[in-house]
Amino acid sequence: MATSVKYFCTICHDDGISNRAVTWCTECEVLFCENCENPHSKSRLSKSHKTMSAEDYHKLPTFMQEISCQCRDHKKKFELYCSFHACPCCVQCIADEHQKCQDLKPLSDILKQVKSSASVQLYEKDLQDVKENLDTARRYLETRISTINTQKMKAVEEIRIMRKSINDYLNKLEQDILNDLESEHSKLKLDMATLVQQIEQRTSQISQMQSQFTKMTQYATELQMYIGLREIEKTTSETAKYLENLESGDHYIEKNLEVIISSALESILHDLKSFGDICINARSSTLQIKAGRKDQAQHLIVNIPGIEEIKPFLLTRLTIPKDMKTLIIYACRILPDGKFIILDCHKKQLLLFSKDGIFIRIVATFKSHPYDVCFVRNNTVAVTFKSVNQTTLVDIEKNKIIQTIKLSHYCYGVASDGETLVISEDRKCTRVNLHDKSHTILNGMDGVFHISLFQGSIYGAIPEENKICCFDSTGEPLWTFQHQEIVWPVGITLDMNGFIYIASHGNNSIVVVSPDGKTCKTILSEADGIKRPWAIHINKDTEMMIVSSHIMNNRNYTDFETAFVYSI
Repeated sequence: MATSVKYFCTICHDDGISNRAVTWCTECEVLFCENCENPHSKSRLSKSHKTMSAEDYHKLPTFMQEISCQCRDHKKKFELYCSFHACPCCVQCIADEHQKCQDLKPLSDILKQVKSSASVQLYEKDLQDVKENLDTARRYLETRISTINTQKMKAVEEIRIMRKSINDYLNKLEQDILNDLESEHSKLKLDMATLVQQIEQRTSQISQMQSQFTKMTQYATELQMYIGLREIEKTTSETAKYLENLESGDHYIEKNLEVIISSALESILHDLKSFGDICINARSSTLQIKAGRKDQAQHLIVNIPGIEEIKPFLLTRLTIPKDMKTLIIYACRILPDGKFIILDCHKKQLLLFSKDGIFIRIVATFKSHPYDVCFVRNNTVAVTFKSVNQTTLVDIEKNKIIQTIKLSHYCYGVASDGETLVISEDRKCTRVNLHDKSHTILNGMDGVFHISLFQGSIYGAIPEENKICCFDSTGEPLWTFQHQEIVWPVGITLDMNGFIYIASHGNNSIVVVSPDGKTCKTILSEADGIKRPWAIHINKDTEMMIVSSHIMNNRNYTDFETAFVYSI
């Protein structure tokens, strides 16, 4: 009877005993059975070691299982990281090979939050892009093979038509030209078929890494993840370079089969020595593939600017039409295409502005007073209505309300990751699945009005307590921040590095809070023209920020609301 044991205890196996392993110690790098795991978990030296189940460990890709936390040369634990050589080092490595290296950092700092860093998403996207490029190149070459097959058939037809008008004397010449055609066609087909085979091999390698990526992020240690990502980076870079070499060479040049019939064929039969020529008519490739990221080597060491380096630069101000000077801006957003939308609570309408800040049109007018708006996906935005407990999806291209979502509570702030909506109330939040419209209540978020999402976390402002809070995806509090520079916080948004930007309505300022929720800095104030800000939003791709503000009309000394656009 076959044994059901898949993995054996390392300690027992060294003694010739085959006991089933249940635990893997990430620091000892040893598999333990239940008996051996007991003393390991109780020992003062090892009880704090991180462990994982043996089954989860063996779900890791093979190349990640081979990654060790110890230096192979010196058998000592890695403690430092050399930025110049881009490698982890033990103490002996520093003495032997890195004495002159200046930029040495604690390895623990480099590995901190590596799984949640933006690099994970970047390299996952690299895998996806390279896979798509391989598929695109393969399909293109297969299409070219089909095209030259058609061209071959056309050439044969021309040859045969001409052949019917001549006598048996031309049989040999006809065969010669057909042989030439077959030879050139075979060469073209063989060259491209060979490329297709090479591409399929690389596609298989990328697909395997792609299929294992989720398991890597779930079960790998930080070191395994770090070195594993570098391995993925190396593979994707090599494959991208391979595709670039193909593109820069003549591999994608469209070499078309054509036959040129001799002009003297009809009149000079006896002097004819050739039926024609087979030539390759080359032209530039029509293949388009995604451009890969350049200089990827240092992406794992993210150079996040300090909070003191954040200095907004004013780009423009929205031009508000004269008949809209009474608008009350409850929300403003920068769309993916660079245009702006404004939610006017006074006339209960959604307004669209151009990239230059010029009013384009009214997108929608509502029966109830709107409270907040967020971009969802494609051309769709979500608008909340506090008093009627509902959120509406609006197509901004078609100027059309496409769906209304009813909730059991007031609807204040709204944010979306493209797959779900998170809608806040002052006592709880609801997460709405955009695919099946199922609702999940997130309790424990008391007092939160405006919200924003970033890397799975929910960020909220509590105006009445002058607090900024961070919650996990289930609504559990992670941290809370208060500071005298934050007074009646309302609008909240985040940049690409995780810094939180607050519209501090009570003291006419825009405040930035660090990603860990420990420090803050005022980046815009009344001296910069900021007055009673309420709405704020950042487009992470363009690094642009829009902020609502009151401004003074110098002609009649009345103020009205508009929005400033900044580069950050």
